[in-house]
Amino acid sequence: MSMLSRWSVVWRAVGAASCRRVAVQRPVTATPWRRFSSSKEVTNIDADDFDQRWVDYFSNKEIDDWELRQGLNKLYGMDLVPEPKIVVAMIEAARRLNDIAMAIRILEAVKEKAAGNKEIYSYIIKEIKPTLDELGLNTPEELGLA
Repeated sequence: MSMLSRWSVVWRAVGAASCRRVAVQRPVTATPWRRFSSSKEVTNIDADDFDQRWVDYFSNKEIDDWELRQGLNKLYGMDLVPEPKIVVAMIEAARRLNDIAMAIRILEAVKEKAAGNKEIYSYIIKEIKPTLDELGLNTPEELGLA
């Protein structure tokens, strides 16, 4: 039975082989998992602070493969296209870990997040091109992947 709803459906055996559904109303009580207030205060952060947090996360010299993928998944799950400085930090982290395939996947994910908007994607590629050249990486288009 579900504790989440006010109404539950209970199956009761009637006779040997038949069953019937009976709706049972449960009393509405406070549940410990449903708290509408907490001691934490939620604050809005500005875009520069948000960007700097992600740059700092990916610039950590001790980041490992799992932490890199965790950060990429969290960032990819957000409704945004990352700024070029975040993309540079992600690519440099992948390069530090000698994971060239991940660096290319990062560029593919950025293209996917741009949702077909060529202006956004070309702007990001233009901004990160010096880093790509420095690290010896090609874009997915240059590799024939897009």
